[in-house]
Amino acid sequence: MPYYVEITNNFPGGLYQYVRFISLYDEYSFEHEFFIKISQSFPFMEKLSLINYQSQKHKQSYKSINDNYNSTIVKYNYLVTLHIGEVHDDYIEEFLYNTKTYFHSNIGIYIKYKSLERVTHNFTRDVLRINCAKISEIFFYGEKIYCKSLRDYFPCAIIH
Repeated sequence: MPYYVEITNNFPGGLYQYVRFISLYDEYSFEHEFFIKISQSFPFMEKLSLINYQSQKHKQSYKSINDNYNSTIVKYNYLVTLHIGEVHDDYIEEFLYNTKTYFHSNIGIYIKYKSLERVTHNFTRDVLRINCAKISEIFFYGEKIYCKSLRDYFPCAIIH
C-alpha cells in the first residue's frame, strides 16, 4: 500500500515501510510527539499532507531547547513534498523550526502566503532560516503579491 490517508491522533503506530504518501487530519491538535510517531512509523515517506486548524497545546515548549518534553527532532529523511496550506500557524512553525524538524534539501511546500508571512515575522525570523534554505519550491495559495524579502528568506526556492 503506497499511501495511508486521514491519520488522526488515534493512530496506534507501527511500521509501514512501503507507504510513501500520508495525510493527517484531525479536529484535535497534533502535538510534537505525534509527529515523532509518524516519522518513525513511515520512515520512507515522500509526501506529507496535513489539515488541522487547532493550535498545539504544548507550544510553550518551543521556548526551551533543553526541555526534555519536546527535545527529540523529527526526521523526514525522504520527504520531498509537504502540503501545509490548511493548518494553524503552529504546524508551519513545527516544520520550519530546525530544532523541531529535520529534512534534507529539495523540499517542495504548498502553503498559504499570509500564514508563512506571519510565522516568519514578515521574513525576518532567523531561527527558521535553516529549514527554509532547504526548500526548493514553494506553491502559494491565495496572495499573488509577495514581499521583496521573501526571495532572501528562501534563497534556493522557485516560487510559484
